[in-house]
Amino acid sequence: MRADLLDGIVIFTRVAEKRSFTAAAVELGVTTAAVSWSVKRLETRVGTSLLTRTTRSVGLTEAGELFLQQALASVANVEAAIEAAQRMGVNPAGLLRLSVPYVAQTLIEPVLDGFAAAYPAVELELVFEDRFVDIVAEGYDAGIRIGEMIAQDMIAVRLTKPSPLTVVGSPAYFARRGKPLRPEQLSEHACINVRLFGGALYRWMFTERFGRGEPRTFAMDVKGPLTVNGPATCTSAAVAGVGLTYNIASVVEPLVRQGLLEPCLEGFMPESPGFFIYFPNRKQMLPKLRAFVDFWKQDHQ
Repeated sequence: MRADLLDGIVIFTRVAEKRSFTAAAVELGVTTAAVSWSVKRLETRVGTSLLTRTTRSVGLTEAGELFLQQALASVANVEAAIEAAQRMGVNPAGLLRLSVPYVAQTLIEPVLDGFAAAYPAVELELVFEDRFVDIVAEGYDAGIRIGEMIAQDMIAVRLTKPSPLTVVGSPAYFARRGKPLRPEQLSEHACINVRLFGGALYRWMFTERFGRGEPRTFAMDVKGPLTVNGPATCTSAAVAGVGLTYNIASVVEPLVRQGLLEPCLEGFMPESPGFFIYFPNRKQMLPKLRAFVDFWKQDHQ
């Protein structure tokens, strides 16, 4: 396809409709010479004359009549496309694609029904994945990640407050096995592992404080009867009594309130920086994305 494919077509349709180079120039706000030059270039590209010219009138050749019929429809489609894009630049509408980590699934699900009702013209597509994603190259409008996992060149807007991490298990599990009092005692417990996108197992992080000195942060490999590739399954398995799982406290808080899970090792848990939604440029924050962020903040007040 030629880069200059559409050059001169709008000017040609105006000349053909007005039957005048001068009237077309006035409507378009350019000189008559510019209109004449543009039409001549178009005729050169097409390879035939489209207009007949005399000192008193302008008419259409047979090829020009055929060309005009097709060109008017194309120009109308382009104008409609521009108007649609302009409307999207003002009103929240269209496809909103978000890359979301599995661990945020239980946080984002409660807002879906309300957002869909508030913005029926927005089609929300959520892609759950734990790998690092180039949101621009892969066609996402934005991504949601824990703060420490966001590239420095991205604009990040906080969605959740910082939250401690937690180890949780079901009441039935703790009734059978008891609660560990120190991280080292996890070797005596059934722990549910998560296989990361790159193939490694996720290591459980802990912090131990000694008086007023700097806390010691350390990671542990854990063992157990189950390995999965996402925290949602870990949580379900923990509720079922399979073993202990490691998660963000705010993510499993609803299940703790319901009495389905209980925390342990509270004095050894580091803090997660919270979730952020990120995108490449504030100027590229379209109304559909702004609507999602504003709705989330209002819902979490």
